Amino acid sequence: MKIQNPHDRFFKETLGKVEVAKDFLNNYLPGNIIKVIDVDTLEPQKDSFINKELQEGFSDLLFKANINNREGYIYFLFEHKSYTRKDIAFQLLRYMMEIWETKSKKEKADELPVIIPLVVYHGKDRWKIGTTLGEMIVGYKDLPEDIKKFTPNYEYLLYDLSQFTDDEIKGEAQLRILFTTLRDIFTKDSKSLQDSVFRAVSYLRELDDKKTGIEYFETLMRYIFNARADLTRADFNEVVKKIETTYPEGSEVVMTLAEIFREEGKEEGILKGMEVGAKQGKIEVAKNAIREGMELGLIEKLTGLPKKEIGKIAKEIEN
Repeated sequence: MKIQNPHDRFFKETLGKVEVAKDFLNNYLPGNIIKVIDVDTLEPQKDSFINKELQEGFSDLLFKANINNREGYIYFLFEHKSYTRKDIAFQLLRYMMEIWETKSKKEKADELPVIIPLVVYHGKDRWKIGTTLGEMIVGYKDLPEDIKKFTPNYEYLLYDLSQFTDDEIKGEAQLRILFTTLRDIFTKDSKSLQDSVFRAVSYLRELDDKKTGIEYFETLMRYIFNARADLTRADFNEVVKKIETTYPEGSEVVMTLAEIFREEGKEEGILKGMEVGAKQGKIEVAKNAIREGMELGLIEKLTGLPKKEIGKIAKEIEN
């Protein structure tokens, strides 16, 4: 079993779909860039370039496409920590180098394809760091131009969801649900988050395929209740009540999830484990939370178990 961070899973299950990725490119790329990309040639790649140490905070998606009539790549780096990393331009460059190296070794190519790097961020605070590698290099901006040309530099496209208004979130239903929910998951209290969920669910009515709507509704609900461990049974019941009247198609999904949560101890198990304080109870809580894809940092907060022990439990489950 592959242990997945809930943010990673939600991001990949949505933006990993070619039609959603196309929707993103058409709605969010600058006009001078989208005009040289043939979105109809977009093709997802299976490779991921995030190392194990950073998997809890980053996810990535790679797509191949014709760019300016040549084969190129579009690389999405999703930062799902609640804060920014100052070395993001350096990390991103490393991943781009790996893409080029993989391409070069696999096809024994002497030329490298163009890569357009994009960063999607949804932390609590706005993005306050630069979007070029040069800004990480001490004194770079003060260097003479004839010295700068010897120093690597590039720029990435940034999408700071924390600053998006409802009107600025564009695209078809699944893309708007993804961005609305990611924007609000860290920043809203339980009541405001419920409102965001109901707004996101209302977008599902725009989908022509009812089956797709119900499947994506389940993806959304799983993400909400895995990513926000502070949501209570009362919050869940409030969502159930509202869904029954606003999106009755999803009622069965919600009740099924409620049953799964009960069986896997997502609510009662956690509460019981914390009340009793028994080590074994905490371990069982951690196991259930890992299987459900809960973020390891949240599991540490809920159980009080050290990260090292949680990591050991995760490895046992994987094996």
